[in-house]
Amino acid sequence: MIRSLLFVPGNSPAMLQNADIHRADALILDLEDAVAAKEKDSARALVKRAIMALRFGGLPLIIRVNPPGSPYLEDDLSAMVPLAPNYVMPTKVAGAEDIRKISARIAEIEAAHGMKAGSVGLVPLIESALGVENAFLIASSDSRVQGMLLGAEDLAFDLGAPRSKAGQEILYARGRIVVAARAAGISAYDTPFTDVNDAAGLEADALFARSLGFDGKAAISPRHVEAINQAFSPTEAEIRYAREVMAAIQKGEEAGLGVVSLHGKMVDKPIVERAQRVLAAALQPGLEGEDE
Repeated sequence: MIRSLLFVPGNSPAMLQNADIHRADALILDLEDAVAAKEKDSARALVKRAIMALRFGGLPLIIRVNPPGSPYLEDDLSAMVPLAPNYVMPTKVAGAEDIRKISARIAEIEAAHGMKAGSVGLVPLIESALGVENAFLIASSDSRVQGMLLGAEDLAFDLGAPRSKAGQEILYARGRIVVAARAAGISAYDTPFTDVNDAAGLEADALFARSLGFDGKAAISPRHVEAINQAFSPTEAEIRYAREVMAAIQKGEEAGLGVVSLHGKMVDKPIVERAQRVLAAALQPGLEGEDE
């Protein structure tokens, strides 16, 4: 379960060295927007050394690479894939063909380095109108695709819409990403909240994203990680109710009942599956037994 994904600039030795102390569920080591063109080679070398030397607390590693058509993408893939990161994050993905080409190149690199085929997954970054419209095609384009992240800043620019904290301009895109991800059986991750000083705004934005069905949310500041983790974790009340659901189902099965009710409401399959999902999420470190 990945609730929080923390962006870490690939050209910052200090941030790379301390990336795992902020309690994010995954790290996105950034070779794209955080790195100026003249620093691409040095950032790539720095990230490579960091991966080889640091354990990063055993956290899942995602490498954000430069976009299709970029002169930097091939060097990014050639340098990063042999290090066996958990995922590569292609940027500015507009369609399924972008993913297929990148996946094919990753397969070549895996084979050349004796790696297990398919060992490196993909988490495409969707940040254009065309990418949003092609979201399901992208999500279902290749077995490497394990999740999708919405990039709202570039998307708002592409739409010609002012970027706002309320996020009305990205509401359709958020829904489209979640539906596409669910239809393809992968995870959906929400865009970062960019005001590092607005704690209340971050909390509201993260809770809203969860209510839409997102699995987690990216962060550009370590200060946002804790609030994101909390927003995407089940509450004590949710855990308690999930346990009541499973207990009612067990009692019903023991009694040979075909229909079970709880608090006057029929417990059907979606309710049971939601309860199972909540209890699985409650196993995330720091949540076990909170309501006891």
